[in-house]
Amino acid sequence: MVQLLKKCIKCDAYTIKNETCPTCGGHTKTPHPPKFSMDDKYLRYKIIMKRLTKQEKNT
Repeated sequence: MVQLLKKCIKCDAYTIKNETCPTCGGHTKTPHPPKFSMDDKYLRYKIIMKRLTKQEKNT
């Protein structure tokens, strides 16, 4: 599935199929979360990393 929608990191503007924002010239990224599956063989590691980053933000 191709994701056409992009979101600017600087100004939070949305654009379609641009690597740079048309309003501010900043970089864009996809605003959609990654796909999630309980059958993912790396799920354990993803959960561990999520917990570690959450702990780092709290300290």
